[in-house]
Amino acid sequence: MADRPKIKLKPAAPARDPWRQPVRAGAPRPPKTLRPPPAPAAPPVSGTPEPRPPADRRGPGSRVDERPPRPRTEERPPRPRADERPKRPRADERHPRPGHDERPPQPRPDTRRPVVPAARPIAQPVSPAPAPKPPRMAPPAPADGLVRVSKLITERGIASRREADDWIEAGWVRVNGQPAVLGQRVASDQAIEIDPRARTEQAQQVTILLHKPIGLVSGQAEDGYEPAVTLIKPANRWAEDKARINFHSGHLRGLAPAGRLDIDSTGLLVFTQDGRVAKKLIGDETRVEKEYLVRVEPVVPGEMPEHVLNRLTHGLELDGVQLKPAKVSWANEDQLRIVLREGRKRQIRRMCELVGLKVTGLKRVRIGSIVLGQLPLGQWRYLDEFERF
Repeated sequence: MADRPKIKLKPAAPARDPWRQPVRAGAPRPPKTLRPPPAPAAPPVSGTPEPRPPADRRGPGSRVDERPPRPRTEERPPRPRADERPKRPRADERHPRPGHDERPPQPRPDTRRPVVPAARPIAQPVSPAPAPKPPRMAPPAPADGLVRVSKLITERGIASRREADDWIEAGWVRVNGQPAVLGQRVASDQAIEIDPRARTEQAQQVTILLHKPIGLVSGQAEDGYEPAVTLIKPANRWAEDKARINFHSGHLRGLAPAGRLDIDSTGLLVFTQDGRVAKKLIGDETRVEKEYLVRVEPVVPGEMPEHVLNRLTHGLELDGVQLKPAKVSWANEDQLRIVLREGRKRQIRRMCELVGLKVTGLKRVRIGSIVLGQLPLGQWRYLDEFERF
């Protein structure tokens, strides 16, 4: 087997870098030098300045050398002046419009805004509002038309509700010949029998009239002040009392004030054991008049407010509630006579403040048809059997 000639392989050429720029042969790369600073600008010289030669920033062999040289300033054609330039034709000459008669009728544009229908709101689940509380009213009558025996006695004016309950417990009330019981219901026209002993006990219930001095409270003791009921004792009974009633400790049992009088006021104050009397004097629908003598002085010294009587008579309100009409007149030059049919807390003093008056003294002299009269201060007497409020 003949020997084969050996083939010499050339080494593979290195891969060419596409980002590497070829170096031209015979064109040595100039050394890197710093750019000289620019020369100072020469002052302008009258006449035509010489054109600046184009700067060759890329060296020999660049495309800048291949560009045609820029013509000099004197070789450029002169720019015509404004008056020598041709005039530009007007818009109607460039685009002639048809005459008024030749124009087609143009529709008038509608400048009104388009009406966009409102978006329909999406219904949201609404939680039910809490039901308002009904006003406090008397319980409705039962469907069968029956009422309690004690309520029927009170409606007929025989006794108060407490007295009626006490009579029923004592066995002094009969219905159809049988003793009534607490809570029993009967027809509204049912005949009721009352034992004479109940009438006798009711007759023994007393009502006392007291001339209250300043410094005592009408009801229970408060803030260290004693109640006015402490004055009701045999030593303070009026010597000219004409009532044929002998005082004993039972008359103080259940004795309560029918109305009130401020601690810094004086005058007639009523204490009673009879619920009918209390209801007549202090009920919400009472029409019993109460008369007062009020000593006043103007808040501003020397100036008495005008139209005092008109404003006190009507047109005032307290705590957002209109007051009932009152009777007001001058008793003397510095004292008013005021008659009311209602009794709110410190009502007269607050009324006078609203019209520019200051109360320096207040005395109640009458309740209904009962007057204070000659009853001395700090003493009391019984309401006689023939006296009525």
